[in-house]
Amino acid sequence: MLVLGIETSCDETATAVVEVEGAAYDVRSSVVSSQIDLHARYGGVVPEIASRAHVERLVPAVAEALVEAGVEGPELDAVAATVGPGLVGSLLVGTSAAKGLAIVWDKPFVGVNHLEGHLFAPFLEEPDITVPLVVLLVSGGHTMLVHMVDRGRYEVLGATLDDAAGEAFDKVARFLGLGYPGGPAIDRLATQGRPDAIAFPRSMLNDGLDFSFSGLKTAVVNHVRKNPDVSTADVAASFQEAAVDVLVAKARRAADDLGVGALSLAGGVAANSRLRERWLDACEEDGRQGYLPSHIMCTDNAAMIAAAGAWRLEHDGPTPLDVGANPNLALGPTARR
Repeated sequence: MLVLGIETSCDETATAVVEVEGAAYDVRSSVVSSQIDLHARYGGVVPEIASRAHVERLVPAVAEALVEAGVEGPELDAVAATVGPGLVGSLLVGTSAAKGLAIVWDKPFVGVNHLEGHLFAPFLEEPDITVPLVVLLVSGGHTMLVHMVDRGRYEVLGATLDDAAGEAFDKVARFLGLGYPGGPAIDRLATQGRPDAIAFPRSMLNDGLDFSFSGLKTAVVNHVRKNPDVSTADVAASFQEAAVDVLVAKARRAADDLGVGALSLAGGVAANSRLRERWLDACEEDGRQGYLPSHIMCTDNAAMIAAAGAWRLEHDGPTPLDVGANPNLALGPTARR
């Protein structure tokens, strides 16, 4: 099965062609047109600018993905696109384009949940991942723990009550004057600081499986204002360590509660070097299998959308063409523990 994936949930215009054979995936092409330069001056994503950029970039990105994969539109078996969650204007661009291409090429259209796409990302590189497993999905818009019973079967164990982890990284970076995107900037600077220099709070560390990062962000702001001469590198390293402590501790607790022998990271924040290091250390200490997607598969991409779309097409069939974009689309039921 050859699937064209389209991902426009936020500020990356992404397209990909993935060949699916059983549980194995061959990424024939993956194109990501970044909008970082457009949004950097504003310190964050501007929805109107993002959607307009998608309009300009999507058709060339689709053409590039097809050429790189060595296929033409009529040779595809399906067209998959993210229908939510995300920025509604951005979602509409990708969804509308995918429907149009599906009609022109007489192929089924598959609407994909962006979060489910992230859950499929590790399988693109390691198709034999052990399931069930616990996935820590951390990005600019989402932070959640997911019990992945199997492909397509999920239970949300916990989620953020306020800021997502990536959002907290961006806000702290902006306050420190490190620019946008904030996650990579803090990751780089933290290597020059001491993670134990400042005792920032570990919010809700021992309280269930939900997350809260708003208090940590406020603690950083208050500390810097009270100590204007503090080392920015120490602040970055200490903030990062506090966030990673909570993320890793809650993932381990979830795996313990469920008796699951494998953990996987997913989402943009999964590219953070300190989180990846601590993740593998924790898995080794606990005797669990630990999975890490490559950096390119952590961030928003269309290969993961194509993979999830192929699974949905096989198990649920095509998505009706009258489906709309849903900026608040959820991932299955939420269980509080």
